[in-house]
Parts: sequence; structure tokens; C-alpha cells
Amino acid sequence: MADAREAPDPDPELSSGAMKINPSKLEKVPWDHSGKHPGSRPFWTVLLWAVDIAWSIIFRRAHFDETPDSDGGAVFASIHINGLVDPLAIVKSQRRPFVSIGRHDIMTMPVIGWMTRRMGSQPVIRRAELKGGVSNPEFAARINQRSMLTMANCIASGHPAVVMPEGKSHQDSKLHALRTGTLRFTLNAASIAHTKARPVPVIQPVGLHYRCHHWFRTDAYIEFGEPIKIPIVEDPHHNAKLADGEWTEPPAEHVIPLRDELYEKLSVITPNAPDWETYRAWHLLGHLSAIKEGTKLPSYKHEVLAAREIRESNPPEGVIESAKEAAEILHSIDLDARALDEGAKIDSRKAVGRGMAGALLMLATAPIVFLSSGLQALAGWYQGDNSDEGMDARTTHHMIGGVFSPLLFWPIASLAFTLVFSLSNPLIEFTCAFMVILAANLVFLRGYDLWDDFRTSVRRSELARSEDGKRLEELLAGIEPPLVVLK
Repeated sequence: MADAREAPDPDPELSSGAMKINPSKLEKVPWDHSGKHPGSRPFWTVLLWAVDIAWSIIFRRAHFDETPDSDGGAVFASIHINGLVDPLAIVKSQRRPFVSIGRHDIMTMPVIGWMTRRMGSQPVIRRAELKGGVSNPEFAARINQRSMLTMANCIASGHPAVVMPEGKSHQDSKLHALRTGTLRFTLNAASIAHTKARPVPVIQPVGLHYRCHHWFRTDAYIEFGEPIKIPIVEDPHHNAKLADGEWTEPPAEHVIPLRDELYEKLSVITPNAPDWETYRAWHLLGHLSAIKEGTKLPSYKHEVLAAREIRESNPPEGVIESAKEAAEILHSIDLDARALDEGAKIDSRKAVGRGMAGALLMLATAPIVFLSSGLQALAGWYQGDNSDEGMDARTTHHMIGGVFSPLLFWPIASLAFTLVFSLSNPLIEFTCAFMVILAANLVFLRGYDLWDDFRTSVRRSELARSEDGKRLEELLAGIEPPLVVLK
């Protein structure tokens, strides 16, 4: 059983943005203690459409499990290893307006802040920022309580919320300690709903899985655990004050058990590995187990679930060490266990046809793509590789480019085309130009994927002829017999 008391709890490394606070802008962030969503409904309509396009740009393949039903609001909680892409994944899975709470500077920075304020996101000044002297405690307490009361009332009114209960994005393969703020406003949301005779909300654990979370065009799997019932604080005075719009802290004897339950339920649907090397070894063993049974794992979802079975079976240490060495040989050249054929040997076939098709698709659409998306793609690549916020920020910048392309850059390109070539009906021509840009970008990405398949096949072929390849197959041959014991 996962133990919340033993979870790592380092303070986050504060970026330059997190160390700059804008009190006047924080005061102006939209909030609402009536239960009404503080964001803009028209903006959410446009944003959900842009999220669909951005998701198609960032990820190659994704699978979303069905979300369990709930009558009231739901607090979607997950591990936080992929920056702003993590909440994007949850929003994508539900396709409806969310309320959220996050780092104070995300609400005030020039580009992302413009979006988050219209989304109705609420700012929080974290413990690490207070320790760093970013804000005085009185101001931080006022902003944090205002934000948490907004979250509690919105959730009580039936709105879904997305939270990252660790309170920071990180790069570890297991959960960090959960902050209590999420559980405190969640408990208060249940109290408000109970007082107002509304359906009591639930906490919905979410498993966010990425083949390699900081790679462009990687695969994703989003799963949902069993909802957690939120207990009602049986204190009429406490509940009445909340219903009247006054923030009141829920009792610790309710907060801590709920935190521990969420940690336990959430850990099960995270990698929950000592390190990424071990997690990759579990994936390799999952593939080998499937091959042993005469099949191949057909999707990333199946890989995640197979790796979880390996984790729960507690393989012998010798098997794990061999699998870790084998998995690292593959990972060192950007390969994984999909590089193995039906005989658990390295697949040395070259995908020349896919490479040629990919090159043709990219060449055919390149002029449109470079004119409509070249600038933001270059900016996203540069900022992602040069950010001071760690590897998880890499895909955050990819996401910014993906969202702002349909919101800003493609409409500008479509308008320019319409002004230059307009013949009779500007609206129809603008729409057609936009659709051509969208189609060209998606076709270009499909070509990129095919070309990447070719490059992957070349790496497989070179590995098969190398000394590392021989060592890999020796390791695989030694791993196979013990797998029989695991089944």
C-alpha cells in the first residue's frame, strides 16, 4: 500500500517567473463565491475547440478511458509531471469548462495569463514562494483563501475542477507528498453542497501516462480510478459560515485521512516506480510476457497495464536488473520494447516505404505549414529547450504554440489570404483558407510521423548489427525463462 507519510516532499525549484509577483493583477483575477463559474463561457467554447487541435498537434496517439458517472461536482486529481499539458489532458478528456487553481504567475504572465484569467483559473501563492520572500503572509493568505473559497463554491455547484495535489510539477516516477489545500477546499465544497441540499461532489483520481512525457508526438493514455467519496464535516456552525461566504478551515481529522486515501488511490494509477529506469524495465517485461504468449501489445494503454501487472507481481531482483540494462540499451537511442519482433529479437527491417510517403507528405504541405505555423513552432521549440522551469516545461511551450495556432496565427494567415485573393464571398474564402491550413498542418504531422517511423527503423537496424544489439539479445534470452514464473 502506498504510504503518503513516506512520499518525497522537496520544495520545487522556483523559476524566475514564480519569483515575481504582480499583486495588482492578482487582485483583479476574476473570482466568484456564489458558485457561478468565474470564467468566460464564450472563451471556453473556443478554447475547447482549440484544445482538440492542439492535442492533435502535440500527441500522435492517445486513449481516454470512460469517466465514472457522478451526480455532483468532481475534483479531477492526478500526478503532475508534464507542466500545463497535464490539465490540458484532463480538460480534453471531459470537453467542458473546468475550474482550476495554480501558481500565481500563471495567472498574470503576458500570454498564458491572458488565457487562464478567461478560463477562470484561481491563483495560489505556494509555501516555497512564501519561504523565498515572494509575498508577505497576510496577502498570500487572503489570495489563497479567496481562491479556495471560489473553488469550493464552484465544485459544490456541480462544476468539475482540475487540480494537481502535489502542488508542483516534477520529474519523478512516483507521487510527491500531496498538499492539503486541495483536500481542504474539497471538504468545504462537500459541506457547502450538503448545506444547500445539492449532490455531494467526489474526488476523481486520474492516471496520466505518457510514453515519454517530454517528447513531441509521443503517445498518451488517460485512465480514471474509482471516485472517492468526500465525507461531510458534521459541524453546523462550520458549514453555515462557508455557505455565507466565509472561509473556514475544515478539521485536520478530516483532511489528513482524505489526503492519505487520495495518495493511495492515485499511486496505483501512476508509474509508482523507484525510478524511470525501473519503469522502463517493467514495460520491457510486459512486452516479453506478451510475446511469450504469442501476441504483441497493440497500444500504449496495453503497455501501461502490462507494466502494472509486472509491478504488482514483484519480479526477482535479477530479472529486474537484466531488464533495466536491456531497456537502457534501447532508451539510449530513443527506442523501446516495440523494437522487438515476434521472436523477441531486434526487428531489423527498414520502413523505407513509410519514409518516402512521409517525405512526400511533408514536402507537399511545407509551404502552407511554414507560413502558418513556422514562427510559433520555432518559438515553442526554442523556449521548450531553453526554459528555466525544467524538462516538464518543454511540452508546455509546445502546447502554447498548439493552442495559439488556431486561436491567433491561423486566423491571421487566413485573413491575409482573403484580403489578397478575395473574389466574391470573403467569409467563405476565409473559412476555406482556414480549413486548408488546418488540413495541411495535420497532413504534415502525419508525414512527420511516417518519416519518424523510418528513422526509428534505421536505428533498430543499426542496433541489430552493433555490439549493444548483441548484448541486448543476450539479456533478453536470459530474461525469458523467469517470466514463466510470473504468469
